Amino acid sequence: MSGSNSSDALDAGARSGLQPLGLTVHSLPVAEEALAAQRARQGRWKMLGVLLACAAPVIASYFAYYVVRPEGRRNYGELVQPQRPMPALAAQALDGSTQPLAALQGQWLLVSVAGGACDAQCQGNLYLQRQLRESLGKDKERVDWVWLVTDGAPIPAAIAPALQPARVLRVDGAALARWLAPAPGHALAEHLYVVDPQGHWMLRFPARMDAKDAVRARRDLDRLLRASASWDPPGR
Repeated sequence: MSGSNSSDALDAGARSGLQPLGLTVHSLPVAEEALAAQRARQGRWKMLGVLLACAAPVIASYFAYYVVRPEGRRNYGELVQPQRPMPALAAQALDGSTQPLAALQGQWLLVSVAGGACDAQCQGNLYLQRQLRESLGKDKERVDWVWLVTDGAPIPAAIAPALQPARVLRVDGAALARWLAPAPGHALAEHLYVVDPQGHWMLRFPARMDAKDAVRARRDLDRLLRASASWDPPGR
């Protein structure tokens, strides 16, 4: 009989130690490893997305300034490529206090460089810096006027009152020259330099600017500030 045969087969299986198959399904090790690898890839993509989201406003402002522009428009300042990050330098204020140069970050910086004796070229640059900043109207609060003094010479008393709105800091001249650089055939003190709020030197105005040239420089600054308005509020 078929029933008898089935019973005998089960009895024989029991006597031989065989167990019936269970209904529990176990995941295979290979499948678990593939799932872990997939999760790791997803995590890396998410991290990359966060980094791009943080950098996007800065990238967009430079793209708007240097790429998306009307035909025939020319920048007065020279774009620095690649941009140079601010070095870890110590700086000394006129009152003798010390601070890292990086404390200047958080604002757009309009920078001049000269020895403390401040000759006619230096005084002309300081005047243009002040006028350029004031000409920006409400946006002037987003720009710091900075004079980096490269030696220990005393500041002339005659110009000290006019420097009240400026950030005047003494720095090591040799170390500074590894960050900022003049155009070929010119000296460091002949230019004005623009540094972005992240501390990157990114623009150099032509040497020996005069009042007429400053009008063109002001247009560059105005465009930079408009392009970065979405991510760069006034003040640090």
